[in-house]
Amino acid sequence: MYGKCLIYHTFSSLYGENMVHIAKVTSKRMVTIPAKIMKKYSIKEGMKIKFVEREDGILMIPIPNLEDLWGIDCKHTSVIINAIKELEAEHRKEAMQ
Repeated sequence: MYGKCLIYHTFSSLYGENMVHIAKVTSKRMVTIPAKIMKKYSIKEGMKIKFVEREDGILMIPIPNLEDLWGIDCKHTSVIINAIKELEAEHRKEAMQ
């Protein structure tokens, strides 16, 4: 017999403390992603999603558009510039040998 405690325990053991959302697959194999998930992971219309098969299910990974990545490294500009300078110095040194 399935009581409330057993059902809760089953969901709790399967999903831990994560929120569970349910979606329906249409006849055209389309799935509507719940609004809370879309907002939380910044998924936008037209965005691509990678599906990864795992033993315990399917992992969905949003793939950001290149436009969304523009300026993402602005906080690390000095680190990137220093790395480029180091690589240039190494290449010059190797070219002289």
